[in-house]
Amino acid sequence: MAGLAPYAAHPEQSRGRLYEEAACPTRTVYQRDRDRIIHSTAFRRLIHKTQVFVYHEGDHYRTRLTHSLEVAQIARTLARALDLNEDLVETIALAHDLGHTPFGHAGEDALNEAMKPVGGFDHNAQSLRIVTHLEHRYAAFRGLNLTWETLEGIVKHNGPLTGADGRPLGRYAEKGLPHAIRSYMQIQDLRLDTYCSLEGQIAALADDIAYNNHDIDDGFRAGYIALGELAEVPIAGRTLALVRARYGGIPDATLIYETIRRMIAAMAEDVLAETRARIAAAAPRSIEDVRSQGAPLAEFSAGMAADIGALRRFLFAKVYRHPSIEEKMASAQAMLRALYDYFSAHPDEMHLDAGLSAAIAGDAVERQRAVGDFVAGMTDMFAQKTHAKVFGGRT
Repeated sequence: MAGLAPYAAHPEQSRGRLYEEAACPTRTVYQRDRDRIIHSTAFRRLIHKTQVFVYHEGDHYRTRLTHSLEVAQIARTLARALDLNEDLVETIALAHDLGHTPFGHAGEDALNEAMKPVGGFDHNAQSLRIVTHLEHRYAAFRGLNLTWETLEGIVKHNGPLTGADGRPLGRYAEKGLPHAIRSYMQIQDLRLDTYCSLEGQIAALADDIAYNNHDIDDGFRAGYIALGELAEVPIAGRTLALVRARYGGIPDATLIYETIRRMIAAMAEDVLAETRARIAAAAPRSIEDVRSQGAPLAEFSAGMAADIGALRRFLFAKVYRHPSIEEKMASAQAMLRALYDYFSAHPDEMHLDAGLSAAIAGDAVERQRAVGDFVAGMTDMFAQKTHAKVFGGRT
């Protein structure tokens, strides 16, 4: 494909799909993947899934859907500057949060605790399960039948999951790989011991850039962040000072926006400089050279990583662990646990499609996983309505 670096993901060199399909005359394989994600049920549900603030608290707070769109925009910009495949990076960015439960990470924690007897719950693994099994839109196969490179990016955008010896790494080291990933690996090998494409690596960094900056915006809008407090955070303080020096006494809302847009630009420029330096040092000649590196080729510089770490600590203290947020999330966790227990006892009320109903018949473990799929797939709104219908005012 013209204009792409030799180490980018070239669509004509894709490893293909699990189920062979005829080529599309007007779209590349990665463009088709992107379109399948956008038209999926799971993607539409993201509009009513919590990012930080529950959807009904205000019209302008981010949801999982708007966050995913913002990640995709940043990712495409970075990919274009690096001569990478914009369609693949956009696809991975749009799909990276499909597996999230209602009510954000609090919902995931509740579901993980409830599902411990059957292996727990992991949103990254759930994203894979959704696109390979739970979405059922095509007559010839379950799932979306995405390309190998897209599945690789969804699963490994944060780095390898195992070592060369097959032992799980990082957050999976203690308890092992999630069931959804282990089971899919029996069907198709996603090479969990290697880094993913640069497109997948860029999607992960775009995610970091998006949520670290936009959570400041939402936190300020909610009244959880004061400008004086933000000025004490190194990267934010420096940027605030620059904006004030140039524009003087502008309204606080404008000051925040001007600060955030400059911080996004600074982080993006840092990624580009650091990634170009790493590419120059490694001199990859193909996408396989990218995968075989012992470290990511796309990354923040050490200085920017330190600044982002300080910003994250600030956001945890002022926003994510704010008493109001924690109170709402504790209530949400109790709600999801109650729904999980209820549908575990009344599986027929989930109204699964015939294929899934047959798959779980007589298998208690698969039935529990199906309950987890059902609850995880709920939007915040549907979870609240279902809980009210089942329990009334009770928890």
